[in-house]
Amino acid sequence: MNRHGQTASSYPKSRLAFDDAKNNIAAGVNSPVRSFAAVEGTPLFIRSGRGAHVLDEDGNTYLDYVGSYGALVLGHAHPAIVACASEAVKQGLSFGAPTTAETKLAQQIRRALPSVERLRFVSSGTEACMSALRLARGFTGKSKIIKFSGCYHGHADMLLAKAGSGAATQGIASSSGVPAALVQDTLTLPYNSISALRQVFATEEIAAVIVEPIIGNCSLILPLPDYLLELRKLCTEHQAVLIFDEVMTGFLGGGGVFVLVFWALFSGWLGRCSDLY
Repeated sequence: MNRHGQTASSYPKSRLAFDDAKNNIAAGVNSPVRSFAAVEGTPLFIRSGRGAHVLDEDGNTYLDYVGSYGALVLGHAHPAIVACASEAVKQGLSFGAPTTAETKLAQQIRRALPSVERLRFVSSGTEACMSALRLARGFTGKSKIIKFSGCYHGHADMLLAKAGSGAATQGIASSSGVPAALVQDTLTLPYNSISALRQVFATEEIAAVIVEPIIGNCSLILPLPDYLLELRKLCTEHQAVLIFDEVMTGFLGGGGVFVLVFWALFSGWLGRCSDLY
């Protein structure tokens, strides 16, 4: 029994499914957070979902607070989504060539987020952040980047860094298999510390700053009232690219985090704070 009262017999079909998965998939899951290793339990294997609820392999029903980490704004198996997806599948799944559907989707995203001038579709958040940082380095001609403790931007090698002994020290790899040379230009700072930002910008040539504007990876941490505004000013002053990595609330409320928080912070500056989003 673990500290939550869960035993091997609590979810027997999920337990068997996990054992089977571990024989075929590394660690039995395709994302480390799904392994339940940090909470000493067996991950629930989900059979299906409808609306706001999911059903596991043992027949237990749960109210789903995960919502595919923000993607399922209409819940599971919404009839309109199922109908559209089914119709699209009839036309073919993948072509390796451009389609007009991509352009239509891009236009719809730009209508939802008017500050977006151009966009590029990618397969994962890791790929998006990696591409944004490469673009920033190419544009500025500089190498060093700033990230913040508690923020997660995917598992690209250069982002698997933790803070050194001082605010401006080079990054230290936070995962085995990441050579030191790949994180030496990654500086990790405490979130919400304007003084740490100013210190680094005063001593280093920074290509980009990447941040979760509202941290959602380690609970929910709001920015101080002037923090993101000061970050924007510092990036402009030092010709660094500011990247907002906002995944979970991107389209909630017609603009997600921008509508929910930035209006109060920036008033008419809404949607124009970051260079890349």
